[in-house]
Amino acid sequence: MRRDNSLLSPLLDCAHMRSLVLIGHGSHLNGESAGAVYRYAELLRSRGLYDEVVEGYWKEEPSLRQVLKTTRSTDVTVIPMFISEGYFTETVIPRELGLGHQGPVPPEGIARVLGGKTVRYTLPYGVHPGMADVILARAHEVLPDLNAQDTALIVLGHGTTRNENSSRVIYRNAERLRASGQFAEVHALFLDEDPKVGTWPEVVRAPRVVVVPFFASEGWHTLETIPEDMGLTGEVTVFPEHPHGPQTVYYAKPVGTHASVADVILHLAEEARGASERGGDEDRTHAEAWAAFLALAREGMRVGEALITPHGGLYELRHALDEGRPGDELTTAVTPEGLRDLTRRDEGGHHRPVHTFRNLPRGWRAVLSEADLPRGMHYLYPSVVEEGYAHQHQTLRATPWPTTARRQTGIYAKVQRATPKQVETVAKSVCGRCLKTRLWAGEKLPRTFFTGVPGALPCPEACTYLIAEVREAVSGQREQDAGSGK
Repeated sequence: MRRDNSLLSPLLDCAHMRSLVLIGHGSHLNGESAGAVYRYAELLRSRGLYDEVVEGYWKEEPSLRQVLKTTRSTDVTVIPMFISEGYFTETVIPRELGLGHQGPVPPEGIARVLGGKTVRYTLPYGVHPGMADVILARAHEVLPDLNAQDTALIVLGHGTTRNENSSRVIYRNAERLRASGQFAEVHALFLDEDPKVGTWPEVVRAPRVVVVPFFASEGWHTLETIPEDMGLTGEVTVFPEHPHGPQTVYYAKPVGTHASVADVILHLAEEARGASERGGDEDRTHAEAWAAFLALAREGMRVGEALITPHGGLYELRHALDEGRPGDELTTAVTPEGLRDLTRRDEGGHHRPVHTFRNLPRGWRAVLSEADLPRGMHYLYPSVVEEGYAHQHQTLRATPWPTTARRQTGIYAKVQRATPKQVETVAKSVCGRCLKTRLWAGEKLPRTFFTGVPGALPCPEACTYLIAEVREAVSGQREQDAGSGK
């Protein structure tokens, strides 16, 4: 098919630009897992310092293998949204992004040219020195009049015997805050390694104690485990009898949910190796794909289960089965984020980690401008436009299952032992629910939604959901779950 370059000028006629990518873990089971990354992306987007802020995940979509395709610029900075260095930041993310790097990331980050894009990959935000200021901000929130005469600080980490990096960042921040002289004492304590949090009454002497959890988000540990281990009853707990006399504990919220983390992320991005104030150019292939898509959207089209209808410069998106229903019967979103929130769960309220499963909920509509439509589509069907366009032009490269399996490490390395029969059995169950055609398994897709077939979406590589299910099959867990009725 010949490319119509006459459509490109509105998209390519722009100043140099930069893309910022935030990488989270995500979850196949818990829809709240991605919430913190979404919130920071929205906050950073509102600052206007980058031309776009894009989210990517290990366990959700857009996946790590997809996310770089969705960036508009040839200048991309990638920030791992993790509280410390470890397996994901040093092994999984670099591997899945194709950075050709494994192991500790240097302080200035690493830079690679991938598919014509300069990609800079940084340390996780949690190890940046600026996090000491975030800890201090959390401490002042819960105890505004803290002072060096009578106030102790506990920087509380998770800790693990499997990776010393988990505790190293806690000790470093404790040292920085101890050197600041703003507290009578500063202690580093942990949930899962010594010195453990339960020892605090013996080691802390000051009458007032501020506890700041060095965690990325609010969750089971911050809401349940820590209060239980410390005997806390709320934000402020008085202990009239302790080895060192009466003590009052002030329990702060986790550092990872503080708004100033956005400043840390921006500092980290600007300090990345080779960071350029000039920025890059519009990625030409990306621009071509979206120019072609917008040309179709202006006439009205279907993609997957979604119907797109133009209305005087705006675009209405809704479930195709809701065609003809009055708008006042549908829940309406007017931002890409609103569309995201309406479609992240199915009609039963269950999390949708794979957006192309045939369970797009009904009963909603989104009304977006042409400028917002690409991000709305990014939330609705991540990377589908880019991959569909590439397949239409025979430039999309499929990754066969054996190659994907050999790339897996850690607990997923066992998928390398899966037999072809096991993979196919799992694929029938998982992929049978999906709109995509398995190019990675040798299936053919002669046409796409670009040529008027709504459900013709290419799948160039097995997704992490399928990988996880194959792992369960190799472990025998799928059979156990089936037998128990799960």
